[in-house]
Order: sequence, then C-alpha cells, then structure tokens
Amino acid sequence: MEIYCTRPGCLRPQNSFADLDDATTLKTIQQKFCTTCGMPLILDGRYLPVRLLGQGGFGAAFLARDRRTPAMRTCVVKQFQPAGDLGPQQLAIAHTLFEREAEVLDRLGNKHPQIPDLMAFFPLEISSPVPGKKDQFFYLVQEFIEGQNLQEELKSTGNFTEEQVQEVFVEILKILSFVHENDTIHRDIKPSNIMRSKTNGRLYLLDFGAVKQVTQAPGVTSTGRSTGIYSMGFAPPEQMAGRTVFPSTDLYALAVTCIMLLTGKEPQELFDAYSNEWNWRTQATVSDRFANILDRLLLSTPSQRFQSAQEVLTALNYTSHSPISPPSSPSPPSSPSSPSPPSSPSQWRSPHFSTLEVLRGAAFTGFEGGLLLILLQSLGLAPAIAAIAWLLILTALIFVQHRRFIEKYDLLILALVTLGIVFFIPTFNQAFFWEAILFIPIFASCCAVAFTALFRLVSKLIARVL
Repeated sequence: MEIYCTRPGCLRPQNSFADLDDATTLKTIQQKFCTTCGMPLILDGRYLPVRLLGQGGFGAAFLARDRRTPAMRTCVVKQFQPAGDLGPQQLAIAHTLFEREAEVLDRLGNKHPQIPDLMAFFPLEISSPVPGKKDQFFYLVQEFIEGQNLQEELKSTGNFTEEQVQEVFVEILKILSFVHENDTIHRDIKPSNIMRSKTNGRLYLLDFGAVKQVTQAPGVTSTGRSTGIYSMGFAPPEQMAGRTVFPSTDLYALAVTCIMLLTGKEPQELFDAYSNEWNWRTQATVSDRFANILDRLLLSTPSQRFQSAQEVLTALNYTSHSPISPPSSPSPPSSPSSPSPPSSPSQWRSPHFSTLEVLRGAAFTGFEGGLLLILLQSLGLAPAIAAIAWLLILTALIFVQHRRFIEKYDLLILALVTLGIVFFIPTFNQAFFWEAILFIPIFASCCAVAFTALFRLVSKLIARVL
C-alpha cells in the first residue's frame, strides 16, 4: 500500500508498504513512519494520506483514506503549515483562520448538504530534523467531493452559457443565504472553490479557510474587520482595504465568478482600472435582465449592491417582468440575520454602460445621422419636414441604444443597411456620392465621439469634485 508523507519538504514523500495490503494488518497496526524523514504517516491513528492534492501559503491538502471505516472511506486531509518566515502575529492570524475553518465546517457542514462535513481536527507534535526542536502541525479532515471545480471545468469545456451560469448563480446564492443566516461570511468565493460532484452533479462550496464570523454585539466593531485574506480580482474594495466585510462582499465575488465563467477571462482582464469599471458585457452573450443584476452586485460601494442572497433570489424572479438596474440612491447595508427588502422598480435607474460602449454608440449615432441627412435631402422633402423627421429618427435611435434593444453587431448591420438604401436612391446625384459618404457621415461620427468623450470627462470631473 502507498502512503504519502505530509512533512513539508520531504525529499521522497511516497512510501510503499507491502504488509498493509493485508486487511487485518491494515486495521491493527499502530503506526508507520516515512522511510526518508521519519514522519508519522497514519494520522490520528486512522487517516492514511494517499497523494498530494494541492499546496498553498498556509499548508497542503492530501487525498486520504479512513481505515476505521469498512469501505476505507476517501476524505481530504488539510495540513496547516505556513510557508515563509511569518512573525508571531501573522502566524497567530493564520492559525486562527485554520481553526475557524474547522469550527465553521463543524457547525455548518452537517446542516447543509452542499457544504463538506468536518470529520476531525487534531494537532500533531513531533521531533524536528533540527536537534532539540519540535515541529507542530494541525490537521483538518473533511468530506471528499469527487469532481471538477468550476475553474477546471471552464478550462476543459470553454465558456459557460447564460443558462449554465444562472444555474451556478442560483445554487451558490442558496448556499450563501444559509451561510449568511448563520452569521458567517465566506470571503473567498471564486470558481476554484465551487466543486461540481461527479456522482450527483450537485455544486458544493469549498474552502472556508478565510471565513469571517459576524458578531452582532453592540459596540463591537473590530471583529468585523478583514484580516487581508482574499483572492485578487474577486475581492471588492472594502475587503482589499481591510475594512468591514458584509454579506454583499460575498455577492460581489460571486458576480465576478459569473462574469469569468461567461467570458472565459480572468477578472484583471475585465476590470478597467482607469475608469474603475467592469467592462465585460461586450465579451459575453447575456440577457439585459441578468446582466443588470450582475452589474449591481459589481458596484464598488457595498450599500449600492443587493444586501442579501435572498434579495438577489427575489430579484431573479422579478426579472421575468422587468429589468433590474443599480439603485439611484444607496441604502445602508443590513446585517446577515435581517436582509433588506427588495428595492422597488422606481428606485432603479437605467442600465450601466462602459466608456467603450458609450463611445461606440456615439460613433454609430453620428454616422447614422449623417446618412439619414443625405437620405432625407435626396427624397426632396421640405427642409422643415426633413429636419423634424431627422430629429425624430435620431431620437428613436438613441432611445433603442439606451434600452439596449440594439447593441454590438446590430449597430454595424443597421449602418450598412442605411448605406445601401442611400446608394440605391435614384434621385441622388451619383457624381457626388462618394464625396458625401466620405465627408458627411464620417465627419459627423468623429464629432459625436469627440463631444461625447468631452461630456463624459467633464461629468466625471464634476462628480469627483462634488
């Protein structure tokens, strides 16, 4: 039988013991030791590590077998052993996080079918290879979920469809609703921490190592502060700054997870640091209703997001009737145990547009306006009637763009159709056709882009000042 040594830095961690192939010997033997470094291999008298699953800054995870169960049940053994030279305070924080994961799994795992169960938590103190010193390790044993995490699934199958992402979204929201109702915030939602079971296809939320307990005692604020444990790109501003975290902190990370699954791109590729905005809509095919919910969750101010998982689930049902957009006025964040009621439709403003979308729309509007001007003049209409028709059509074009009835490739197709109509007008003076096309629509498009960019810049500067 093969047993894997859990001592960090062991040169030959794989050990083979032929006598353990006998079931009686396997059940009765007291201990086995690594043939290279002397590390005890049978943990807590029952768990036999088989192979390394992964390694991180705070230790490692091993696939193991429980010899005290009839079928040698498979489990995951996590070892706490921080890498690097940590100071006493940093080591204490890391140790606290590891213990907290065990406490949360013990409290939540047995109550929710999509959170792994805790099986054991124990220390191990052994002699160090350095004479006169002792090495201390802490182990956490949890239920093993066989399958692929969503990051692995994204790499193997490609971008998720909107329907697939909504399935993930709803399932994790239900788990987070339970987690938040139990005064806990996960703080590390990302695709690699969401596992799809190979046996039943169910999604599981993993890795509660960065979990934060929420105290509701009056006058206590320090426990709500972040310790700086997070995954870059998925954590919202309040978490990265080490400030108080909320249920909406997890919801922000879940929204980032969703747009990563939709686009197949890392968060850093989707976030525009210059404008401080998420620019993901142009890289995914998704309904406006669902996109508006994600955009609201991606807002940098916690109070402007949905305040609870249950509120988002309610909004998802609401989307069958009307689009959902970010609120026009912030509301204070609610506690996990008392979620805020859903905002009324009158409080939501129009869909969010990135700077690129605005400038692209301006270019289309200017070009289309120039073509319409040529078209209306060619029809021989009275100047007043032509001007009114031009303004009405232009207003309608701006409105349908604002409501996202047309976007992306629709703009190009509509411009080409209009260009074709202008080209085939018999009354149009063909001698000046190309001169008009090259000057009027292109010039109008450039002017529209320039004025829009200037207006957007001035509005942002005014907003910053005020």
